[in-house]
Amino acid sequence: MKFSKVGRIAVIAAVATLTLSSCAANEKADSTGSSDSTLSGELVGIGASSQGSAQEAWIAGFQTANPEVTVNYDPQGSGAGRENFISGAAAFAGSDSLLSDEELEGDFESCAPGTKAIDLPVYISPIAVIFNVDGVDELNLDSDTLAKIFSGEITSWDDPAIAALNPDATLPSAPITAVHRSDDSGTTKNFADYLNKTAPEAWTAEPSDTFPFKTGEGAQGTSGVVDAVSNGSNTIGYADASKAGDLDTAKIKVGEEFVEYTADAAAAVVEGSPMVEGREANDIAIELDRETTDPSHYPLVLVSYAIACQEYADPDDAELVKEYLTYIAGEDGQQVAVEAAGAAPLSSELSDKVKTAIESIK
Repeated sequence: MKFSKVGRIAVIAAVATLTLSSCAANEKADSTGSSDSTLSGELVGIGASSQGSAQEAWIAGFQTANPEVTVNYDPQGSGAGRENFISGAAAFAGSDSLLSDEELEGDFESCAPGTKAIDLPVYISPIAVIFNVDGVDELNLDSDTLAKIFSGEITSWDDPAIAALNPDATLPSAPITAVHRSDDSGTTKNFADYLNKTAPEAWTAEPSDTFPFKTGEGAQGTSGVVDAVSNGSNTIGYADASKAGDLDTAKIKVGEEFVEYTADAAAAVVEGSPMVEGREANDIAIELDRETTDPSHYPLVLVSYAIACQEYADPDDAELVKEYLTYIAGEDGQQVAVEAAGAAPLSSELSDKVKTAIESIK
């Protein structure tokens, strides 16, 4: 459905009421403050909840520098973000999944006729395997065992496969509640991609934004998974590491070692991964190396993208999106994401590619 200008204003007004961004993040600069910015207008983004903490911080920083701009970001999930961007309801999307070939073949209502959208990596983060198990505060898992837990093949915490990986743990004889995302989620797709590539016999389903098995417990968004694991008993789930909070997190087996997630280890995987073939020059899609055996790498990682038009139908959208993405992908914006969300900053090489792509937006 194509949105008229009036319709888009209505969407902006609706999204502006959402509570993702704190009041401080969405307030204008103090009237006594000074800014050289002449930028003004309203910018709507919809998408990945993994970016939530970073987006709050980015919005605060950008609006401080540009007090006549209001940015609203609604963390509905990656799938919803891409759908709303494609329909013209959002000027940009946040997504932990790339635009698919099928999506790229279609039309983008916010983009100038005959032009396409591009994927711009702006946020790198580990996916944490979070757990809340009676009497257990450390947990080792390999990908095969992790796949069997979430596919429903392993159903008890004292299963021999888990016990073999955790000989010093006192595992309860209790059912496992494996919590997954109920909404279309790029975090799910990245989690599934890791399991499919490293444990293909246990995880036979093709990676997608939709959780593929009729097992466990579904929860809406990253916060829903975290809440379900926190408030449940003998639970396990997966979530962007920035939202893990005080929950215990499992180590995953990489090569012959069990590895904790860190921002540096997540960045190392991205740095060593190739680009997806067959994309346009400014579409920076990364094929993550999930099968690394280097224990300095953490392969259960997501690269979250800002999806934008190469050319916008509305010049006002083009200006706002270009300036906002320039900020979040730049050194200051990446440092803000490190501090607010524990993200891994883009490498200098990747940052240069992203900056060049953003500069091409018109």
